[in-house]
Amino acid sequence: MSSTFNEIEKEARSLSADERARLAEVLLESLSDTPVQEVMISWDQEIERRVAAFERGEVKAHLAEDVLAEARRLLK
Repeated sequence: MSSTFNEIEKEARSLSADERARLAEVLLESLSDTPVQEVMISWDQEIERRVAAFERGEVKAHLAEDVLAEARRLLK
């Protein structure tokens, strides 16, 4: 690694947890064509769509215990 990278890493590690999380978000976003904020907006819209469909009775809910039991069964 370059000395610049090492210096930046050292400085980044001295940031607070919130600042490191924000820095990680910014760096990850720089690797993607889709901004993180845009993805979050899309997820919010999808959540709202699914909740509305559930409330209208269009989708069936499953107990978490049943879903986890089935997942464990499939992993065996």
